[in-house]
Amino acid sequence: MTLCESFLPSIDKNSKILILGSMPGVKSLEQQQYYAHPQNRFWKVMAEICNTPNLYKLDYKLKLNVLLKNKIALWDTLSFCERLGSLDSKIINEKPNDIIKLLNEYQNIKLICLNGNKSYSVFKKFFPDLLNRYSCYKMPSTSPANAKYHLELLIEHWKLLIDYI
Repeated sequence: MTLCESFLPSIDKNSKILILGSMPGVKSLEQQQYYAHPQNRFWKVMAEICNTPNLYKLDYKLKLNVLLKNKIALWDTLSFCERLGSLDSKIINEKPNDIIKLLNEYQNIKLICLNGNKSYSVFKKFFPDLLNRYSCYKMPSTSPANAKYHLELLIEHWKLLIDYI
């Protein structure tokens, strides 16, 4: 088992959308970048949402800046956990991030998108009241492990963000 620690949020005072993953995978933790695994479709989905076709090819800091320009913040539901490999199903001893504190500080957030089942289940477990206070959506995971959803289908589901940009 490896002890995993999430990153700081990528957010600013203009953010209206908060995308919450569960915990960065091994590749992301190694590179200290959200969604760093080359087969994760997150940046390709965001390229469509943000109307920036080559977003996934940009430098990491530029990627984050494009999201912030489009009022999109990133963080994770979990602060710490233990996990073997990258699969969410292997997470144990989980501790949540202080999402309530973040939302109190960044009050423009209107939409919370939970990237995958684990992110949603953690959010529901630790923050059930927030499900009624915000527009919250369980989104299909952009992880390569979610082979059921091809890129075009992921984009169709994730397009609901456009109404908040």
